[in-house]
Amino acid sequence: MRAVSRWMLATGALAAMISGASPTWAQQTIRVGWTIPAEESKYWMMRRPAEFPDIGKTYNIEWTQFQGTAPMTQALAAGALDCATQAPLSLANGVVGGNLKAYIVAQHVFEKPGGFSVYWAVMDDSPIKTIADLKGKTVGISVIGGGTQGPFNLLLKQNGVDPAKDIKLVEVGFAVSEDALRQGRVDAVNMNQPFAARAEAKGGTRKLFSLSQAMPNIVHILEACRADFVDKNPELVKAYVRDITSGMKKALANREETLKVVNEVLKAPLPVLETYLLKDNDFGRDPGAAPNFPAIQKMLDIYAETGMLPKLDVAQFKHPTIVAPLQ
Repeated sequence: MRAVSRWMLATGALAAMISGASPTWAQQTIRVGWTIPAEESKYWMMRRPAEFPDIGKTYNIEWTQFQGTAPMTQALAAGALDCATQAPLSLANGVVGGNLKAYIVAQHVFEKPGGFSVYWAVMDDSPIKTIADLKGKTVGISVIGGGTQGPFNLLLKQNGVDPAKDIKLVEVGFAVSEDALRQGRVDAVNMNQPFAARAEAKGGTRKLFSLSQAMPNIVHILEACRADFVDKNPELVKAYVRDITSGMKKALANREETLKVVNEVLKAPLPVLETYLLKDNDFGRDPGAAPNFPAIQKMLDIYAETGMLPKLDVAQFKHPTIVAPLQ
């Protein structure tokens, strides 16, 4: 539960930072948090707003970029954001540590059978051959207490490694994970797209294990909005969720344009994006951005099993009508 404690301490400072840097918000403005990668529907809304008739007319969006989902949870709980990208664990930590009440209104990406799964890599010449060999090593993870840590902890425990005692766990953002590994700052590190594709193209690294070994159909990131904001502004949030739905459809229907949109946001070269984005070796995306609540419940159960959270029911995150897909 250490992640929850750190989470509670950080909330006040983060709220002050965001509120201090922001103007007074217009009544029909949604304050939205986002991060990279894999939020194509939101990237479309940010970079191609003319494709969404309601944006700038029915309502406005104030976009704020974050390093990961956990800081956005803090901002939601503090009332500094209205909606944001979330991982199931981050959102659950907000409930446990910050009394956050929120609705899951859409889903961005999940791990599909045969598709890309977040994995931990080592150098080709590393003596680390199995998960058990990680004992005594320095291991990178994108965010301590973030969405990947539950399955990660489970896999380590299944292989006789105590994630709290047997390894040195350090935060290494996805964008710099390859450099951290090649420079020897970590012995193993998590890889996500497009950074995994870039590292694989260079060679010299190899996959040690992937999260799909812990559970299939992992929901990596979803969209959540504060319950009080939704309850006070149902039509406004419906317009936003309609655009999330539309953005997902546009992203899947026009891959060529989506490559350009993602290139503009991630600054990843088009040839790298071309190797995986929206192909069989990428994450899965529901065509209507519909949340997979049974899969999210299974993840919450894993977090409870590994001692990261008390047992939670995903039903508390369901709004009866405001959830993708909305037309």
